[in-house]
Amino acid sequence: MPQTFLPVFHSAKEMGTNYVFLQQATSTNITHNSDQHINMPFSIFTTRGRRRAHCVSPAKQSAVTSTLADSPVSRWARLRSSEMASLLQPDRVVYLVRGEKKIRAPLSQLYFCRYCSELRSLECVSHEVDSHYCPSCLENMPSAEAKLKKNRCANCFDCPCCMHTLSTRATNIPAPLPDDPTKTAMKKAYYLACGFCRWTSRDVGMADKSVASGGWQEPENPHTQRINKLIEYYQQLAHREKQERDRKKMARRRQCMPLAFSQHTIHVVEKYGLGTRLQRQRPGAPLSSLAGLSLKEGEDQKEITIEPAQALDEVEPLPEDCYTRPINLPEVTTLRQRLLQPDFQPAGASQLHPRHKHLLMKRSLRCRKCEHNLSKPEFNPTSIKFKIQLVAVSYIPEVRIMSIPNLRNGKESQVLLTLTNPVENITHVTLTACEENDPDEINSTAKVIVPSKELLLAGKDAAAEYDELAEPQDFQDDPDVVAFRKSNKIGFFIKVIPQKEEDKDVTVSFKIRHDFRNLTAPIRPSEEGADTAAEAIWLTHHVELRLGPLAS
Repeated sequence: MPQTFLPVFHSAKEMGTNYVFLQQATSTNITHNSDQHINMPFSIFTTRGRRRAHCVSPAKQSAVTSTLADSPVSRWARLRSSEMASLLQPDRVVYLVRGEKKIRAPLSQLYFCRYCSELRSLECVSHEVDSHYCPSCLENMPSAEAKLKKNRCANCFDCPCCMHTLSTRATNIPAPLPDDPTKTAMKKAYYLACGFCRWTSRDVGMADKSVASGGWQEPENPHTQRINKLIEYYQQLAHREKQERDRKKMARRRQCMPLAFSQHTIHVVEKYGLGTRLQRQRPGAPLSSLAGLSLKEGEDQKEITIEPAQALDEVEPLPEDCYTRPINLPEVTTLRQRLLQPDFQPAGASQLHPRHKHLLMKRSLRCRKCEHNLSKPEFNPTSIKFKIQLVAVSYIPEVRIMSIPNLRNGKESQVLLTLTNPVENITHVTLTACEENDPDEINSTAKVIVPSKELLLAGKDAAAEYDELAEPQDFQDDPDVVAFRKSNKIGFFIKVIPQKEEDKDVTVSFKIRHDFRNLTAPIRPSEEGADTAAEAIWLTHHVELRLGPLAS
């Protein structure tokens, strides 16, 4: 088998000044008459249009390789590769979210509630639909209209073969004149076509249209009436079951009903405005009207009955040419094409009809604890901005892995991390190791030694990155703790001692404690009448780092 060699770098003195070398090594096979393959590694370089093979001994190659491994260029490459790995693999640094259940997720996937001062994940929030819109024509519509249209756009279609968006094509076709049918004139005609797989509406026999929008022929489902009756019947059953549950719930509270709806109680509640929450459920109705509520409203509706399905004694026989007809695989639809049209289940490509495009939605996220919005997009479908976007990376200091040494079991190693301040004011950060019996430290496989000194992070300044003449602030950093400082980012060292050799990856965890000022919240005046600055609160987060496997 051919051998693979690392790039070999030659000096100009060794090759001569007339040689221009390629920094690449390869291997080739030289075939003899006896069909024996001889592996000869060589590096190719040119000299004034000529080619020459320069053999390199394995001993010399290993020496050059070890020299390159310890060179500054190689160290810089390893540093950049580890940094890029941290950027492209966000799961290596995760934060703990204490919600209904503990969730560990990267900071870029979390939200921060300014009112609860806690991290929130997608499982800790309520999802609300703001609007529906078509991704093709960007037409937006309210939820009620989208429900009537079955969450599909009336003007846009998807290709039934490749599921891409269909476009309207125009062509000229001959049409007879109304005055003289024997003569023809060119007339505009429109049809649907896919620009990806070249499918057209003419392939399934759909007639062309004289207008560019709307009015396309759609197949009718023969079971539409049966399906609509079943939907109405089960809606009635669901409404009846809901009334039964409400009646049982009110029966348990019947003992308190006379006291709750007495005239004296209603007068006191209305006088002091204690029934505001109840009135929100029925706007415009006084609280006294709640005494006459009846759960039997709507029960006198006409009952819907359906005919039960009948089992067939005889099954429709197969066609006579089922076994003799040759199979044309390109004409057979795939499983995905059939499942996208469950009401027709087309078996052949000639039965594929375009489907109306599905609507997308814009949703807002709300904290379940305080019910404040964490994310709310603009209503306009063409806008990608947010009215409210409380992402965690805009409020919580972000920890990243910059460089990782060779980790060995039981030996102390120094890991370089970065800490970024996302807010505009100076942030004080304190790192502490987890306690011995900490329930959050279940994934840790190594002992970590964090700096005992407090870390100061400068405020975020967007113009500081482009201002080279700006004077850096003097924070008097300890060089044993802080490796570098640039704008609102610092690099600091932690020490890691792996303790479990059988585990694949080394995982460490620690606590990060920092101050936070809610500058966006409204500031109430103090008793003396003077405005006070936003008070700082201290937040603590559990951070886990996945440093990779042990060195062999």
